[in-house]
Amino acid sequence: MKYNSEEEFLKNYDSSMFDKLSMTSDICLISVSDIEKKDYRRNNGKIMSILLVKRDDYPYKDRWCLPGGFLNPKSETLEECAKRVLKTETNLSDIYLEQLYTFDAINRDPRLRVVSCSFVALIDKNLLGQPINANASWFDVTMFEEGNNVTLVLDNGKETLKIEVEKHLKEKTTDRYAFVSKTNTLAFDHDIVILSGMERIRNKTNYTDVVFNVMPPYFTLGELQQVYEVILGKKLLDPAFRRIIADKVVKTDKIRSDGGHRPSALFKYKNE
Repeated sequence: MKYNSEEEFLKNYDSSMFDKLSMTSDICLISVSDIEKKDYRRNNGKIMSILLVKRDDYPYKDRWCLPGGFLNPKSETLEECAKRVLKTETNLSDIYLEQLYTFDAINRDPRLRVVSCSFVALIDKNLLGQPINANASWFDVTMFEEGNNVTLVLDNGKETLKIEVEKHLKEKTTDRYAFVSKTNTLAFDHDIVILSGMERIRNKTNYTDVVFNVMPPYFTLGELQQVYEVILGKKLLDPAFRRIIADKVVKTDKIRSDGGHRPSALFKYKNE
């Protein structure tokens, strides 16, 4: 049928001819923070953590997953949905979220066709100043890579979760990887979302100043190097690290003097 105007088309438009699908926003919050110091003579180490919530309903009842929820298509954008869901499910707010990827595998949700727009953020959980809800928990991440196989061990002090995936370069002209689940530990495809988020933050560390999101106003070069190493998943030689951060930091006249080791010069982010 041909129409003579936009008004005529909209008046006669039949949306039932198209299949329905739902949209969700899922949030991958990645934290790099201090490991609790057990010896005053030693410097704090750094550890990466992921925020998960436990589902209280089917499907995947009692499974851990990323904070996420359905978009209200008539009243909010995907980013507004992500911020609302994050507040509702975890009690966290005022966090800058960057859009990650769209996950659209046909059978990723057993209820109906659901497409997820995921978001990622790098933070220091110790600087949030907001308690999280009882159904949410920070899981410390230990990552092992062997060839194309990646294993994540997530531990919150009460439970330990093991995730195994295969990692393949999706396109040679990009830095995006495809992940294939080998375990069924988390709800939905959130293991793949987590690996994608970690990969995004790792890549951004190489070409942006994202690491300074988790640094205090003043820090030692040793602390900054630990953050880089945790995100990149490898040790950095001191000369190589100094070249990386040469144009990013400025030395101050402040000194940190902790008991047990010699005083250290404090630096700050150059662009603040």
